[in-house]
Amino acid sequence: MPGYIKRINPDTLHATPGYHHIVVVQAGRTAHLAGQCPLDLAGNLVGPGDVLAQTDQVAANALAALAAVNAGPEQVVRAVIYVVTGEPGILGEVSKRLRASSLAPAFNGASTLLGVAQLGYSGQLVEVELSAALEG
Repeated sequence: MPGYIKRINPDTLHATPGYHHIVVVQAGRTAHLAGQCPLDLAGNLVGPGDVLAQTDQVAANALAALAAVNAGPEQVVRAVIYVVTGEPGILGEVSKRLRASSLAPAFNGASTLLGVAQLGYSGQLVEVELSAALEG
């Protein structure tokens, strides 16, 4: 974890399972990534009807977006995960899949997991929005 990012769980708030209540960027710049969707390079929806396949594509796209600004998942200070909720337990499955992926360090900061009715593309089941702290 870069030294210019401080992650805090104060004693005055409940203990958290794998994330921090507060993230302070002590120096540098920030990059705010648009919601990363399960689209391939040609703009085609990956894994129609398969939320876990879509989650994998979203993670890959998020890593590529971070790399475009010379950042990695350990520099993410805010993550929001949106999941179309149609079946019980799907939120937990998506969260578990992301936390087991190469993007996992991104969810160590301040994060929010939301169940939604629908997302921007027809058939889209998951999206991840990130903010990262950059050096200098």
